[in-house]
Amino acid sequence: MKSAFLFPGQGSQYEGMLNDLPNDSVVKEVLEESSEILKRPIDTLHSKKSLSTTKAVQQCLLIASVSTYKIFEKNGVMPSYVAGHSVGAFGAAVASGVITFEEALKLVTLRGELMEKTCDSGYGMAVVLGLDEYQLSEIVSSFFNKEYPVYVSNRNSPTQITLSGSLKGLEKAIDYVKSHGATSAHLLNVSTPSHCPLFKNVSEELLSELDKLNLKRPKIPISSNVNSRLLRQADSVKEDLAKSICYPVRWHDAVNLLYEAGARLFIEMPPGDVLSKLANQAFPDVRTIAISKSSIEDCFYLHSGEDSHLYR
Repeated sequence: MKSAFLFPGQGSQYEGMLNDLPNDSVVKEVLEESSEILKRPIDTLHSKKSLSTTKAVQQCLLIASVSTYKIFEKNGVMPSYVAGHSVGAFGAAVASGVITFEEALKLVTLRGELMEKTCDSGYGMAVVLGLDEYQLSEIVSSFFNKEYPVYVSNRNSPTQITLSGSLKGLEKAIDYVKSHGATSAHLLNVSTPSHCPLFKNVSEELLSELDKLNLKRPKIPISSNVNSRLLRQADSVKEDLAKSICYPVRWHDAVNLLYEAGARLFIEMPPGDVLSKLANQAFPDVRTIAISKSSIEDCFYLHSGEDSHLYR
């Protein structure tokens, strides 16, 4: 049996999140490096005001997940696979050695800036529970219009799917699905319509920046956001990082792929536990740990104790 480390995306952030990271010298080093790269004090990055911007949220998520992963790396604990949800894919790419942390932080900073610039107001995302992808796609296509576009975006589970687009279009979709089979539907606390064609220009600019870098071959296979394949080549990772912002995140398929590849232990990097919960819901027989809810020592116990066979 094998393990997979999961890197979360937007929605897991909260005020003061970087203060809750594990107490380790390598975390301190990453925080100091981040401050130097961004040219701002870290304590200003995860304030309530700062986290109202997409750019700061994505920066904080990368810093939190990578700094924690480096504790495992320092102690020789390596997963069989890595996967990152949306912007979390950049953390997964760092863990796999494809890009450096500095490169990733600059890329997610650019990503956030481009997202805010492209759709600065009147857009967002919503989550729908209780309908499958086919049902929701049929509903969305039936009342789609160019003035208030709505797209099916993330496939987090078979019946937990997000929509992206204009707020007016999303509100209409929410009202409709609530009376047509959805058990729940509501807007998410995000101000940009991620993972839909509205961000094609962001994808193109990211690809242009990635082309300038000397990407390395992954030392750990990465489960793709876009096509649900294990990525083992640098060019494949580059394409996935660039494309995922304008294509749906097929997260359930990505986790299913890891399960089929033998992963039975899923460890989620800070700051949340959304991905570990989704893994448990999809596969009740797997073991999951969210570092934000459990001590990192618990994970080391699994590695060194009677459950060490769960690691590669």
